[in-house]
Amino acid sequence: MKRLLLFLLLFMWTAPSHAVSTENISGEIRSGYRILEVNPISQDNHLTVYRGDYIKFSYPTEFASLTFKITELQYSSLLSPTPAESPFFKMKVTGTYPFILGKAGGSITVIDLIRPNYLELSAGEAAALVSTRQPYVLDVRTLKEYQRVHISGAHLIPIQQLQTRIDELEANRHEDIFIYCATGNRSTVASRILIDQGFKRIYNLRYGIHDWVRRGHPYKTGN
Repeated sequence: MKRLLLFLLLFMWTAPSHAVSTENISGEIRSGYRILEVNPISQDNHLTVYRGDYIKFSYPTEFASLTFKITELQYSSLLSPTPAESPFFKMKVTGTYPFILGKAGGSITVIDLIRPNYLELSAGEAAALVSTRQPYVLDVRTLKEYQRVHISGAHLIPIQQLQTRIDELEANRHEDIFIYCATGNRSTVASRILIDQGFKRIYNLRYGIHDWVRRGHPYKTGN
């Protein structure tokens, strides 16, 4: 709780500024996925992504289908050069992971998001924020998940739609925005999208609504 109070004080004392990324993050976010360009004839594909990213790969179409593996994470699948036709892989744990793509390969380094205008909250810290600050509450799951259980007052914008619907949040650009998903992965992606668009005060529910419910905080069902 002290951490949350300190963060709020820093927000009040610091003049607004645009978020600046100093990390060399690979690829770009499209419809909630980080699309990574890889060279299918190189062993020197060294990529960096954020924890929570849902990654997909893109490579020249002349190579057709290729087998992708991250042995340490037990990921193995056949990929298409077109990201829309391939599965995604959730990067949940920080670290560096060697991968194989056909006869090529490299490594993927997963790092945490650290920004001066961003804070990950436990369920208890998030409950305190909601009750005392009345932030804009953003749910980035699917409609089906939202109807099953959600935090009272939450606005639903699925992560796949967030980039195209970001204007709906414009009035809250300088206000507190509290984001959650099921387990904290999609909400981390959503946080980065908003930060990159210049939003100023972003909070992420670290372990998602599953942990919120498990710890006895109030929730609603239905619409």
